[in-house]
Amino acid sequence: MLTIPITAFVTLVIVLIIANLSSGEKKIEHRIKRLYKSEDPQFLRSMGLLLGPPVVPGNRFDMLLNGDRIFPSMLEGIHSARKTITFETFIYWSGEIGEQIARALADKAREGVAVHVLLDWVGSSKMDQRYLDMLRSAGAEVVKYHKPHWTGLGRMNDRTHRKLLVIDGRIGFTGGVGIAPEWTGNAQDEKHWRDTHFRVTGPVVGHMQAVFMDNWIKATGNVLHGPEYFPPVDAEAKGEGEGLAHMFSSSPSGGSDDMQLMYLMAITAATHSLHLASAYFVPDKLTINALVEAAKRGVKVQIVTPGKHIDTHTVREASRACWGDLLRTGVEMFEYQPTMFHCKLLVVDEYLVSVGSTNFDNRSFKLNDEANLNIYDRDFAKQQTAVFADDIAKSRRVTLEAWMHRPFTEKLVEKFARLLDAQL
Repeated sequence: MLTIPITAFVTLVIVLIIANLSSGEKKIEHRIKRLYKSEDPQFLRSMGLLLGPPVVPGNRFDMLLNGDRIFPSMLEGIHSARKTITFETFIYWSGEIGEQIARALADKAREGVAVHVLLDWVGSSKMDQRYLDMLRSAGAEVVKYHKPHWTGLGRMNDRTHRKLLVIDGRIGFTGGVGIAPEWTGNAQDEKHWRDTHFRVTGPVVGHMQAVFMDNWIKATGNVLHGPEYFPPVDAEAKGEGEGLAHMFSSSPSGGSDDMQLMYLMAITAATHSLHLASAYFVPDKLTINALVEAAKRGVKVQIVTPGKHIDTHTVREASRACWGDLLRTGVEMFEYQPTMFHCKLLVVDEYLVSVGSTNFDNRSFKLNDEANLNIYDRDFAKQQTAVFADDIAKSRRVTLEAWMHRPFTEKLVEKFARLLDAQL
């Protein structure tokens, strides 16, 4: 008599697993045709129209290398808030920096600033409950994204990986950093990670705010709007720069392929150089082919990934398994040596710089909620290329010969890890 309930339970589990392993949307299946180069005005036009918000001028960007520069700038931004703070992140763990940020947000909430914090339920699982109590008792609104509930069991694998901090709708921060001790310091040893974040002013901050609102509405059903969140774009809001930029997002619930589409379009339009810094580099066949085609037409392709210092060894093994075609066509692969390399950055032809939360893997392309800032500015791109060169200087190049002659046990482990790439 117990057969029917057991069968029903097993069926339910299988249905939930399938629901969580699939985005439910049609994925990109065909290569992007090369119709124009990156310097062609059509490239900028297509990127703006296909990815969402149009490209806007009048922005300024400040690069923040590693925790010693990232966190003081973020805290300064929080302390400067007068009306609103919106903050969305994946990783928020316990530790000194977590407490500092929680206290700073709580202080502003007590001053009357509207503070809204959106934390991924999985990514913030190591967060001290004291921080949440501190924030809520101060009047901040704190929400956990996709916390388990029977109405959302099919969305358990959909995590917000976005990293956004917006102050008064005028100052924005985005990049790869999480709120944890690993991101503090200056990448001086294996306990302190290498990462880059960016401070932004200008009209594109409105795009960043809109991306935050996308998930805030999904999580709360409440729409935050008005000049406190979206102030007029006047001379002050435009900052001191003239940089072109737009912020766009992707999500399994809508436009899950936007990030992969952006990478494919950028790679296809590249003429001279592609510099890719990727914490988790596990491309699918379509993306590998795009990189191979770029290398074949003479584009210098350089990719920096983590070395043995990595928080998820399965990702590294799955990544190395797919390097063969890339190395054979001249793509230069580097493994960063000093510590965990958590950067997420693409520079195309020293013109386009794409930064944000997106990793170069299926989880970011298909499953996570992600957000990237695309900057079209040659001076800024040259600055990023210089930083990239410095990272290469601290990396070990993996040649085709070395890759082909790696130990058999490594090849075997990598082959099995590659079977999991849909979830990596």
